[in-house]
Amino acid sequence: MQDKPVVKNVIARCGCDRILPLASVYILYIILHGHLSPGGGFQGGVMMVALVALVALGHGYETTVQTFSYHLLHKTEGFASIFYVALGLLGVAAGAHFAQNVLYLGKIGSLYSAGTIFWMNVTVGIKVITGVGSIALLMLGILRDANEKEVK
Repeated sequence: MQDKPVVKNVIARCGCDRILPLASVYILYIILHGHLSPGGGFQGGVMMVALVALVALGHGYETTVQTFSYHLLHKTEGFASIFYVALGLLGVAAGAHFAQNVLYLGKIGSLYSAGTIFWMNVTVGIKVITGVGSIALLMLGILRDANEKEVK
């Protein structure tokens, strides 16, 4: 039996390529401005599923796995966890509570104006991006395996 190469829809691929940079910038905006406006690390991180889904719809599972390396996501998640705990311990080192906001630098209202809260927000964003991204990759892999079994 001869396997036909699967050709992804050109419209879906081009649409993905056009929307992907805009979605990436918007997610970065939500994460970086979380201490100044509604949103933050968790909300921006969960929006990462949109990027994974866009690449999967436009380019297929293999390209998605190559773009979002599962092992790199796990390593980055561990780094973000360690960095978050280190930032939390800065509050203890300053004589305050764990994860209390210290090191106030910058002008009020500017992007960097919240001390350690800004960096904790960014690390939460990285942690959620990596965690939710790896879950999305696993779910796509399970769906792909189920679809291949149905075809055979």
